[in-house]
Amino acid sequence: MSDATMTFTDDNFESEVLQSDQPVLVDFWAPWCGPCKRLGPTIDELAADYQGKVKVGKMNTDENMQVPQSLGISAIPTVLLFKNGEIADNGRFVGLTPKEQFVQVLDASAG
Repeated sequence: MSDATMTFTDDNFESEVLQSDQPVLVDFWAPWCGPCKRLGPTIDELAADYQGKVKVGKMNTDENMQVPQSLGISAIPTVLLFKNGEIADNGRFVGLTPKEQFVQVLDASAG
């Protein structure tokens, strides 16, 4: 994980994500998930690329079950972009997603 990549938990999700004044990209993953591991470096790159504009982080769904369940996440990796405490339009990515698709949505949100 890069220095720019945050760790989100059930305990800090509201303060770090829902109450953030910046857009927040959250990667819901688990250590046993192969596609999650392949997506990890892309999430780290995005964290570095958008540092200061967008918070980017990961939430381990094995260790934090409350938030993913409340959001109806049934498959991982799922990546959600939150803006003003809500999931942004076009801000839901399920499965292994190319970096370009994230960049398109982040550029529109980070303005």
